[in-house]
Amino acid sequence: MTDTALSPQRAGTNPFAGLMAGTAGPVAVVVLAIIAIWYMAAVALNTPFQRDVYQRGNQADVPFTQLIADTLAQDRPVLPAPHQVLTEIYETTFEKKITSKRSLIYHSGITLSSTLLGFLIGTSLGILLAIGIVHSRVLDKSLMPWVISSQTIPILAIAPMIIVVLNAVGISGLLPKAMISTYLSFFPVTVGMVKGLRSPKVIHMDLMHTYSATRIQAFWKLRLPYAVPYLFTSMKIGMAASLVGAIVGELPTGAVAGLGARLLAGSYYGQTVQIWSALLMAAFLAGSLVALIGVFEKVTLKRMGMAR
Repeated sequence: MTDTALSPQRAGTNPFAGLMAGTAGPVAVVVLAIIAIWYMAAVALNTPFQRDVYQRGNQADVPFTQLIADTLAQDRPVLPAPHQVLTEIYETTFEKKITSKRSLIYHSGITLSSTLLGFLIGTSLGILLAIGIVHSRVLDKSLMPWVISSQTIPILAIAPMIIVVLNAVGISGLLPKAMISTYLSFFPVTVGMVKGLRSPKVIHMDLMHTYSATRIQAFWKLRLPYAVPYLFTSMKIGMAASLVGAIVGELPTGAVAGLGARLLAGSYYGQTVQIWSALLMAAFLAGSLVALIGVFEKVTLKRMGMAR
């Protein structure tokens, strides 16, 4: 019997090979590597300040293990250790009331509201633009270059302009931040839907013409079903971009609530642990929203008979 024929049996008797054959194993290895690198970077970046503390306290001979422990327990480290960030997240999530201004859940809810509103507007706008571009040669030639060019403008430059203009016409609060999210989220949806609506094969389009189908019938029966997988993929990108836009939109407004405000307050007072906890919460929020879209994608494609 050849080695190739024996390889499945060998993989089955090797626990490590079986673990690495799935998804959990490789993900766990990457996470552990990131944590290890994070700890080493925290020690390296926090050591100079800790040595200065020892010199001011006339502590000359400090054991290396004590140095490591102290660098990982500073109140305002240059780079907080993972356990410090997780402790901050736990304290501001589970030990604070949701209505408290120190609760990460409270700030996440503020950011989430503008994220979802901006994502809804951006997705709707992107779908409408894609339909117009696909069905109109004039819009394709005139509008698509502007859609692409719009993303070359740095969001940090345009965000204050949007806030100022909308405030000048009496619009404040949630909508200005949502418009910044819209600005970032409509582009991937537009591009993805244009690609999806143009993905039907020529032979299928010719078949629709043979049956004398109208543009509306061809859209609902052929173009849209082809575009659905592209739509969900672009929505995942748009959701992450929408969250970034919501956080950026909170920075120039002097907001007192939201993850962006949490980041801003942490930078003002040198609270690096607070900054990193807000960053990790934002990453968790984005991952959860993208995963939720993935669930809707599987359900929708399964009902359409297109389950992957």
